[in-house]
Amino acid sequence: MNHLLPQPLRTVTLAATLLMACLSASAHTGPEDVIAPNPHLTAEGIPPIPAAMAQLAGRYNDFRSRVLLDWHPTRREMLVATRTSGVGVQVHLLRKPMGELEQLTDYPDPVRAAWFEPKNGSYILFEKDEGGSEASQLFRMDLATRKVTLLTDPNEKHGAGEWNHAKDRVLVYSTQLDKTAGAARRADVTTELWLLDPLQPGAKRKIASLPGGGWSEVPAQWSRDDRQLVATNFVSANESTVWLIDVASGARRQILPAPGAVSVPVFYGEVHFSRDDKSLLATSDAAGEFQQLVRIDLATRKQTILSKKIAWDVTHVEPASLNDRVATVVNNDGMSELHLFDAAHGRELPHPALPSGAVSRIKWRTADELGLSLNSARSPGEVMTLNLRTGATEQWTAPTAGIDTGSFRDAAIVRWKSFDNRMISGIMSRPEARADGKFKGPRPVVIQIHGGPESQARLGFLGRINYLVNELGIAVIQPNVRGSTGYGKSFLKLDNGMLREDSVKDIGALLDWIATQPDLDPTRVVVMGGSYGGYMSLAVSTNYADRITGSVDVVGISSFVSFLERTESYRRDLRRVEYGDERDPAMRAFMERIAPLNNAQKITKPLFVVQGKNDPRVPLNEAEQIVERVRKNGVPVWYLMADNEGHGFARKPNADFYFFSLVRFLEEYLLR
Repeated sequence: MNHLLPQPLRTVTLAATLLMACLSASAHTGPEDVIAPNPHLTAEGIPPIPAAMAQLAGRYNDFRSRVLLDWHPTRREMLVATRTSGVGVQVHLLRKPMGELEQLTDYPDPVRAAWFEPKNGSYILFEKDEGGSEASQLFRMDLATRKVTLLTDPNEKHGAGEWNHAKDRVLVYSTQLDKTAGAARRADVTTELWLLDPLQPGAKRKIASLPGGGWSEVPAQWSRDDRQLVATNFVSANESTVWLIDVASGARRQILPAPGAVSVPVFYGEVHFSRDDKSLLATSDAAGEFQQLVRIDLATRKQTILSKKIAWDVTHVEPASLNDRVATVVNNDGMSELHLFDAAHGRELPHPALPSGAVSRIKWRTADELGLSLNSARSPGEVMTLNLRTGATEQWTAPTAGIDTGSFRDAAIVRWKSFDNRMISGIMSRPEARADGKFKGPRPVVIQIHGGPESQARLGFLGRINYLVNELGIAVIQPNVRGSTGYGKSFLKLDNGMLREDSVKDIGALLDWIATQPDLDPTRVVVMGGSYGGYMSLAVSTNYADRITGSVDVVGISSFVSFLERTESYRRDLRRVEYGDERDPAMRAFMERIAPLNNAQKITKPLFVVQGKNDPRVPLNEAEQIVERVRKNGVPVWYLMADNEGHGFARKPNADFYFFSLVRFLEEYLLR
């Protein structure tokens, strides 16, 4: 199965999710011809939103990406995630290329993950949470009747794994939800691994209880005889271990790295059995800086690098079931490319050219036909197929945006030297000077920082951010500061623990670079970001207040101590490896010293804070405490909170109002 939620630890790009969602204008106008927030939103300090502005910006709110979820097991049909109506992304059935998208699910919350029953496709499984809680449950929908059955216990968080090769059982992960608060949250997190027949959910069988919360980041894979599972346990963004689990007994043993064999951490990403069960196909950085595609002999543990000619990360692996072809996605300096390999003979294979764009969601239908999603600067994402036998590509979905995207410009990679002479890169979208004289002279800048921090700004569709570039003439820079993925494992560790503020200095160096660019205005800069990017935005506000005109913090961390004490238990240990352990006195003192909350008196420029009430990752307290503290400075503080959202705004009416408020904030403090 391909998974959209939960995403692997290293691929979460929250700011892009928040700012590039498939949205359309939904707010209503009142007697004063302004936009009012819907009843689920608390808006404080935000001035009236003119309906005329919202109408203009709303033209950029209806981009709808199409994402391939799964192929039908016997027919050339597929499941697609997109929004055609309602408030968020839902599951659709697509029966033929360029056919009508038939909506299957219809909920207030998005449904981004679904799979066909693999024998005859008589039903689908899908995952869904409520209100952004991320406490996902698994459901069965019988396609003949559209009846939906809950398969899991709502008191636990669940995720679907892979179907076995017999096609009668599916793996399910579960984690007990922690109802306690603060530092009292439990320390002994366990991931339960179950074997489930979706037609008889009451008869599920527990395979194993696995210590920790890092087992479901990448789903375990079945051996061809269905007797074993190969599972990856994430320790951090730089370290994981690979285990074999006996399905009958639940016994497990670590196979990679061999216990005691290495002193330097190794990260294994996706791991699959070969077709003969004698070896594994995996991504690994054991032999260098980047994630390479390797074949590992199970008897000898000998590793053969298949992608040795590629100097970038292999980020996704999809082996074909009927031959030894392996489809992969390679992250080439921020561009996601398709690469094919012959696993048996250890060589890369040529493939027909694809249209320009970033590849994702690759999935084999047959030995020759591969489905994928493709997005670019001019497309939010469409589904297409590639036939390796004929060389033909075929588009399955068509854009429905209310605005012509054909003139949208490609972004460019820019690079600057940081405080320690290290080169840092980012993606820059420059507005084009118009014939009517608009956008002449140095342009104002928005610095948009990704979350993670183990994530990366990638080349692709900007979504609604195109409005800022095309209509407001703002240059948008998406930096990949140290700690970002995509530039090697050493770069990934450069912001860990006591090195946290070095990534903030990378933004200081970016501000220096902006001042050297004749087409950019260093006196008009707003910094914004989501999740960890929200922390970065706050940290820039405290360290470089004299060099920005405002900041936007979306579900951001205002204090690492209070964050670690309140984040969900199943995430805490993974975050401690990255940020440091707040229980250690020296680390706690460092965290307290650098916390934006404890430096809030230095925030002297307008601040916009956005938060979901049900956020399990960065809890509501992080937003409330920074809003309260900064208001004491006498500077404008805008606050937007949704009581039916979690780690970002996924419901369309909420995201609409957030975007209109963002535009209003930029008009007020950046464009004047």
